[in-house]
Amino acid sequence: MKYLPIDNELFIKNRKKFAANMKPKSLAVFNSNDIYPISADSTLPFQQHRDIFYLSGVDQEESILVIFPDCPKEKHREILFLRETNEHIAVWEGAKLDKEAAYKTSGVKTVYWLQDMEKVMFELMTQCDTVYINTNEHYRANVETETREDRFSKWLKQKYPAHSVAKSAPILQRLRSVKESQEIALMQQACDITEKGFRRLLNFVKPGVWEYEIEAELLHEFIKNRSKGFAYSPIIGSGNNANVLHYLENNKQCKAGELILLDTAAEYANYSSDLTRTIPVSGTFTKRQKDVYNAVNNVKKEATKMLIPGTIWEDYHVEVGKIMTSELLGLGLLDKADVQNEDPDWPAYKKYFMHGTSHHIGLDTHDYGILTDPMVPNMVFTVEPGIYIPDEGFGIRLEDDVVIQEQGEPFNLMKNIPIEADEIEDIMNS
Repeated sequence: MKYLPIDNELFIKNRKKFAANMKPKSLAVFNSNDIYPISADSTLPFQQHRDIFYLSGVDQEESILVIFPDCPKEKHREILFLRETNEHIAVWEGAKLDKEAAYKTSGVKTVYWLQDMEKVMFELMTQCDTVYINTNEHYRANVETETREDRFSKWLKQKYPAHSVAKSAPILQRLRSVKESQEIALMQQACDITEKGFRRLLNFVKPGVWEYEIEAELLHEFIKNRSKGFAYSPIIGSGNNANVLHYLENNKQCKAGELILLDTAAEYANYSSDLTRTIPVSGTFTKRQKDVYNAVNNVKKEATKMLIPGTIWEDYHVEVGKIMTSELLGLGLLDKADVQNEDPDWPAYKKYFMHGTSHHIGLDTHDYGILTDPMVPNMVFTVEPGIYIPDEGFGIRLEDDVVIQEQGEPFNLMKNIPIEADEIEDIMNS
């Protein structure tokens, strides 16, 4: 891995938190992701399942973690199963974790090779009443592929039908949404790498540059700083492309007078950052562009102040909508009649700002979190209002990642990344 080693105390702590939420005489199983084929002998780059990484720090394929707090054998209360490595594998694929390296990475003392899994699992299953399986219950999930986790769960339920089955997801949704200090430090690292990429662009962008050239500049800077690359598919939308919320082609030439919406950010050690900035191709905003830009920035600042302990996500978005409505009235994009006659289920402001303002972020860009739970300290959220005006040929979105504090406004992990319109112009023209 490109990232520096992570102290295994983080993963030990995470396992303890998970175990504290398990039923008596129960075990939980977590699988790595598959390596997914493209065609012929080609595969997609491996991405570890975030749950097994969160609980173990193991970042390789064909790995299984078992947590069994009440196991009669102390050495079986935590187990890692790994694909057995050898010299041939090391030559062709690079070194894999051996048992000692797996212990140093995870803090799990008992490590078996994967070929012993069924035999060991039989013994464990005779000693437990309930087994936790790990289903994907994220509110945005839409999975059509049968995953390695799915196949394992199917096998386990067929082989041991008399056991009760429980779900890991509700536990992980709450645990992963509240970050440990080590996790926030890793996210800060991702944000700092993102800052380097963004500052590089401010000195690179000019009329005639292509969106994909901007993408290449970012990727160079991210990988140079120990990131695997983008935390999510980069959106680099110039002109009217900015009004396509999930624009991914990045294949147009940027023209003088246009704006470029950049929703691009780095990952670090599997932790995401999520940045959006909107910059002028020519280095200077027009008066209208700057007025809209400042309106978006005002909404962002006011929305950020509301991210405090006790806030309910749904209520927060209602309040942000009111602030956005005021700004749109000031810009002349809405009038009082639009607001008076609006549909409560689709308020007038939604014509120009149709997405949510904030989501959890962490190991996933759209991270785990139960949206009906009140916000608590050390949750990390994005703040990303936007105004999209296809008739005027531009859209503006601004986004930072912030950590909820015990008292007062959240801490902005991206506070050093330029955002004020005047500062962006100054840097681009220096």
